[in-house]
Amino acid sequence: MLQTAAERRNALAGGAIALAAILLFIGIAAVSLAASGGGAAFAGIISDPYILRVLRFTLLQAVLSTLLSVFLAIPVARSLARQPQFPGRIWIIRLMAVPMGLPVLIGALGLIGIWGRQGLLNSALTKLGLAEPVSIYGLTGILLAHVFFNLPLACRLMLAGLERLPSEYWLMAGNLGMRPRAIFRFIEWPAIRGLIPGVAGLIFMLCATSFTLVLTLGGGPAATTVEVAIYQSLRFDFDPGRAVALSLLQIALTGLVLAAMSLLPASPDEGLTAGHRAMRFDGRKPTAKLSDSLLLIAVTAFLLSPLLSVVVAGLKADLPKLLGEPVFWQAAAMSFGISISAATLALLVSAALIRARQTIATSKQSGRGNRAFFTTMGGASSMVLLAPPVVLATGWFMTLRPFGDAEIFAPALVVLINMLMALPFVMRVLEPAYLVHQRRTARLSASLGIAGIARLRLIDWPGLRKPFLTALSFAMALSLGDLGAVALFGSDGFITLPWLVYSRMGSYRTNDADGFALILGVICLLLTIAGTSGQVRGHGADDGR
Repeated sequence: MLQTAAERRNALAGGAIALAAILLFIGIAAVSLAASGGGAAFAGIISDPYILRVLRFTLLQAVLSTLLSVFLAIPVARSLARQPQFPGRIWIIRLMAVPMGLPVLIGALGLIGIWGRQGLLNSALTKLGLAEPVSIYGLTGILLAHVFFNLPLACRLMLAGLERLPSEYWLMAGNLGMRPRAIFRFIEWPAIRGLIPGVAGLIFMLCATSFTLVLTLGGGPAATTVEVAIYQSLRFDFDPGRAVALSLLQIALTGLVLAAMSLLPASPDEGLTAGHRAMRFDGRKPTAKLSDSLLLIAVTAFLLSPLLSVVVAGLKADLPKLLGEPVFWQAAAMSFGISISAATLALLVSAALIRARQTIATSKQSGRGNRAFFTTMGGASSMVLLAPPVVLATGWFMTLRPFGDAEIFAPALVVLINMLMALPFVMRVLEPAYLVHQRRTARLSASLGIAGIARLRLIDWPGLRKPFLTALSFAMALSLGDLGAVALFGSDGFITLPWLVYSRMGSYRTNDADGFALILGVICLLLTIAGTSGQVRGHGADDGR
């Protein structure tokens, strides 16, 4: 990349400022937790039977959720790969993207509408004479909800791996007359096996740090995770010492998981190929078509029914009345203000980090200091995995408590925490696009003498507009649907749309909650669809999610 000395200095300075801001925000929270008596409380909390039970349940539900999501995703991914002409296949794949853009609270409401005591499934079972309905609360409900959100993620990643296999593999399998079992053993399983460690590690991390689902579906102290216990310690018991110790325990847990994930092997090379279109022959037999079709129909029903439940229940609410309530517009204004601010900050911070990383990557002077700076900036975007939103909120609550009511600072804190939550995704979208854009335009821009604002207006913005808008829409959807960062500070004076839905559920005004959930879900899904469309058109390929 051709840069002047001034451009290089500005890029490195921007990256250093962005990195320092991230480390400072997380560091202050961590230091505050440690300085609030967390060390002594942490030592004592290990022997607390209740905390040990919470830790065991956190690990148990994360392990079971991961196993169910991964092992159920394998046959679904195989069926999608074997049946490229299945009617509506592209819509099934798109449906699998919906849970990833849907607010977690809305998904939980949809699952309650199907699997709850008064849900569609239990009503049907009762009519059949079964006295014991399926319970959505407790461990069963948490596992069901985690599979709903994580099975599509695992399936899309595995499907992408199967579709990358060379076409020559399938030609050879057809020529040898290999049976489905042999095809799975020698072709599909080696490709899937290499993806499982990374997929399982990601899903385990998501389940171990799950907050909203456990808060909504946990059903009591017997089904509580560490993050929910942190929330309960501050929100209901007001026991800062226990909250601090639990926060340190959560950081230790996520740190161990991240360390283990860093040791996982990379995905295997699929092999060389001439690039011909893959033609599979193993899915053409009637038995294969029937089994694959039944499985895909079942998965579609599993994913689609909670979404339809949200729509049906929301339409039964008095939507004009809800839209006319001042509290809705107060919550909507707060939610949009937070989401736009968080998404914009995420874009600015990501742009600074990416530009600095690329400056170092293309520099002829790549000393040990520059390499460390490069690596640290890349890891900074994922630090929210080490300190989840509830932990960060607890740390800053302890920091600001001596200065008065911490709720005064709540909007700014939620913006910054949501920005950190969106940062890994924004970096993943923007950095590859920025790399390609620089390779295509850097020399021509330098030869024409176009730099600074002129380059941004004439070259960079037209070339990077679509990935920027994709990242913006997904970051806004993520922030709009977040409850974790808001949960500690939610009050009559600080209301967001997710908090409004949750508070109406808590006061048993389920009809109103369903109506607000439909409105929030439609907004987030529209943002997700806009982002996905822009990404596909802008890059010409799906990133696997």
